Amino acid sequence: MLLLATPEQLVRYSSPSAPHWRQSAGRYSLSGLMLSVHSVDLLSSKTGPNRMEHHTDHYHGNALIIRRGQTFQIELDLSRPFNSNTDKLHLDLRTGPLPMVSKNTHVIIQLVEELEDNRWEAKIVERNGNRIKLSVNSHAKAVIGKYKLTVTVESPKGRSATTRDPRKDIVMLFNPWCEDDTVYMDDEEEKKEYVLNDTGRLYYGTEKQIGDRTWNYGQFLEGMLEACLYVLEKSEIPPPGRGDPVNVVRVISAMINSQDDNGVLAGNWSGNYVGGVSPTAWNGSVEILKKYHKEGGLPVKYGQCWVFSGVTTTVLRGLGIPCRSVTNFQSAHDTDVSLTTDMYFDEKMEPFDELNTDSVWNFHVWNDCWMARPDLPPGNGGWQALDATPQETSQGTFRCGPASVTAIRTGQVYLKYDTPFIFAEVNSDKIYWQRNLDGIFTQIQCEKKAVGHCISTKAVGSDKRNDITHLYKYTEGSEEERIAVETASRYGTKPDVYSTSMAEDVSLEVKLEGEGPRMGADAQLTIVMTNFSSQTRKTTLHIQVAVMYYTGVLKGTVKKDKMPVALKPNEVKAMQWVLPYHSYQDQLVDQAALMLTLSGRVSETQQVLATQTSFRLRTPDLREAVVGKKMTAKITFTNPLPRTLRGVVLRVEGLGLQEVKEVVVGDVGSHSTVTRTEHFIPTQAGHRKLVAALDCKQLTQVHGVADIVVQDQ
Repeated sequence: MLLLATPEQLVRYSSPSAPHWRQSAGRYSLSGLMLSVHSVDLLSSKTGPNRMEHHTDHYHGNALIIRRGQTFQIELDLSRPFNSNTDKLHLDLRTGPLPMVSKNTHVIIQLVEELEDNRWEAKIVERNGNRIKLSVNSHAKAVIGKYKLTVTVESPKGRSATTRDPRKDIVMLFNPWCEDDTVYMDDEEEKKEYVLNDTGRLYYGTEKQIGDRTWNYGQFLEGMLEACLYVLEKSEIPPPGRGDPVNVVRVISAMINSQDDNGVLAGNWSGNYVGGVSPTAWNGSVEILKKYHKEGGLPVKYGQCWVFSGVTTTVLRGLGIPCRSVTNFQSAHDTDVSLTTDMYFDEKMEPFDELNTDSVWNFHVWNDCWMARPDLPPGNGGWQALDATPQETSQGTFRCGPASVTAIRTGQVYLKYDTPFIFAEVNSDKIYWQRNLDGIFTQIQCEKKAVGHCISTKAVGSDKRNDITHLYKYTEGSEEERIAVETASRYGTKPDVYSTSMAEDVSLEVKLEGEGPRMGADAQLTIVMTNFSSQTRKTTLHIQVAVMYYTGVLKGTVKKDKMPVALKPNEVKAMQWVLPYHSYQDQLVDQAALMLTLSGRVSETQQVLATQTSFRLRTPDLREAVVGKKMTAKITFTNPLPRTLRGVVLRVEGLGLQEVKEVVVGDVGSHSTVTRTEHFIPTQAGHRKLVAALDCKQLTQVHGVADIVVQDQ
């Protein structure tokens, strides 16, 4: 039966399978027709609400990049209006090679009436004909990474699903703005610094001569997020484990070095960088990570500690974890888990090289990352130390951390991960041992303030250096600090090392005048001895100077000397000692560091005197660029050495200003000045930094920076 009527009347077919037309406010809808999705709009514009509200508008491109635990919106264009009474809809998000609901790598997002925190769910917030807008909420502990999106709709007429479109993939990051995320950070300025800042400062040198250099993290540039995710994908961590920042940072500390997993950077401390780039020549992480990604995971040559740290900062900030690079001066390397730095001497007080495996680096750079630590006792959240430089293995892999900085400070070295090693780096005592005639070693000296000085990081909101030593250790010599040291030592391989007390009435120290000696000149040092007793004291100081890599590895001795000293009762004696330039000019290695070792025995008391001091020969900074209206930079360099520098190369780069560019300078004569002018076209507005580094075998760690304000067109 077929009934006909006017347009204002209902038209109905007798067939039970035919569509039903219903009149609504003068319009007709096909609620019984098959429902399908014509298109999906992720509203992913950099200037749109999604990217702005999720603090991801700095990332290059127009993909949807969001942070977990926060709502975002998408729009769907359907084949007909959506009927909440008869139609159903859900989103499918899949990540990893084998997505599973039980592993939180396949997420099914259902429609709900009201959104609740900390749940995957969606709500229709707008309707406009065939288009609907959804507000989608994600879980605060969601797996991070790239998700493939499909949309499934269902009506009485059947089920329909979209096919995966790579252009509609969604990138999920950690969220320091979400209180339920483990990486939540309360202070807004700190989040701007430790997550959103794409440049920073790295510190090097010695505690008395701290050098600094600008480092381009560049986590928002084109291809960088993909490179960061690629590092994570190449790691051993399975996708279900990528929701826990403790797991993520631990595996990143392994992946940044190439020691046992073909990670990002190959370390090289030999001084021979043929086939790669000298570690001192890098200005930032961008070129390194892009090269690693482009070449399919082939380790980039070469890195040392500050490069490992800078790249780690880039990757973790790129993934949404607050992170900073940290430099520890006089950084110990404990090789036997004794939690002490041990120096062995034979019967004649000559260093026992075969046993002296512990060392003290002039400086060492690692990272702090911010997160709660639900796996540790309360109070151990906040900053966690992480070290990507391959030094010792942890559970069979070259990695280190995360270790709670609070646990390090209090000596709770039994808390994971790798807390004993980092504790020893910042707060171990330096203990001197002498072999007796019977072959037994006796403790003869204990330096309690030799390790862990001027722990430094870039200040929030400025380029100033922020000393954070107090976060890692109590005030040197305080009762709290001694308790922490003795607490830690009980868990080391020499738990009874502090059972013997020693009387001391003569002290020995080395002082540098002003900024310290310069490269190309004689090095003048002051040796100060103090007699605290009311009796005369006599000794002969044995003086040895060696050229040293910043890691504490000695290249060779350049001078030995002896100095007889007589001290009157309660006398303080300052003695000048000079190392001529010709003694070290042909022996220098990277960082231009020297180690001075003093030892002796007080004749009257048999007290052993021993101390070591490292000092850096200061190199000149490149003069800051003079920026003109046409965006040119003038780079000026003066050779401070009384010898010609061969094969000088300048590497110039700036985020939003200039990609990495090598400028061949050639040879630079003794005390000569060279000037190069570079032209560039800014591509990003705002405060930018142009960085230049000089690459030369005879002179390293020479660099400069110019601050440039780029206006919008």
